[in-house]
Amino acid sequence: MRRALYGEDGFYIRERPSGHFRTSVGASPAFAEAVLRLLGTVDDALERPGRLDLVDVGSGDGLLVTQVLHTAEPELVERLRVTAVDLSPPPEGLHQQITWTGALPEKITGLVIANEWLDNVPLDVAEQTPEGPRLVLVDPETGDESLGDAPGEDDLRWLERWWPLGSTGLRAEIGRPRDEAWASVVVRLAGGLAVAIDYAHPVDNRPRFGTLTGYRDGACVPAVPDGSCDITAHVALDACARAGERAGGISTTLTTQRHALRGLGVSGARPPLSLASVDPGGYLRGLARASEEAELIDPSGLGGFGWLSQWKR
Repeated sequence: MRRALYGEDGFYIRERPSGHFRTSVGASPAFAEAVLRLLGTVDDALERPGRLDLVDVGSGDGLLVTQVLHTAEPELVERLRVTAVDLSPPPEGLHQQITWTGALPEKITGLVIANEWLDNVPLDVAEQTPEGPRLVLVDPETGDESLGDAPGEDDLRWLERWWPLGSTGLRAEIGRPRDEAWASVVVRLAGGLAVAIDYAHPVDNRPRFGTLTGYRDGACVPAVPDGSCDITAHVALDACARAGERAGGISTTLTTQRHALRGLGVSGARPPLSLASVDPGGYLRGLARASEEAELIDPSGLGGFGWLSQWKR
């Protein structure tokens, strides 16, 4: 999975995700506006420091931070230090205030957004057998699967705590690398808020056969690790939350995107019908905006994403 996504000719080194699947950032500028309001909350909580960080982990094409910079007030823009973290090369025409890097900053004071990043942190899959869990091996050329050795002791402990396997044939995605990746974000916070946004599932309702999926050109494809497609798996955000707490995170909140964005002013409300008679153009623009916001908070779609938020003060 690591080689297929991030190797020399890996999917994310070669491709922009916006060309293959729809994200909240691409669905509507209302998402970036909500992030900007959240950034304002963090700024106030930190008592408006002279330098405020905005870090976008797994930035893709840099659209989120670009939209925030274009929308923010000049006074805030002047204090912002914007970092886009991504292993792919920077897009053309990147805003001059955005630092594009493949590594997290060593110290962050402000807001970190990891939108659909953790689901692409590589992991192993285990299948239960009469002898206990065994790693699932995949031929990267054919996609044929076979069972290998037992997971290591650390992974077995993770499975026991966060994804216990019952009957023979059930599968689990070992999320320990995601825990470590998230902890590496939280530990770098000198002060502020870290937010992870992803499809997620709780420990008392894990999918029986896992969620490993391939995507290419907007369609699901077999998750063959040959570099031709995105390979993704939903995230055990509850386990990540515990890892973040061990890294110093406090005031942990686990909720849905629908709930989080509605708290940030994204309602999906239609404009009043009376506007149509006095400002038809404004009414149509309001309808379009309401449709975009409704997509962001649709509980059966983007609104069903999990939001993990952790403060550090």
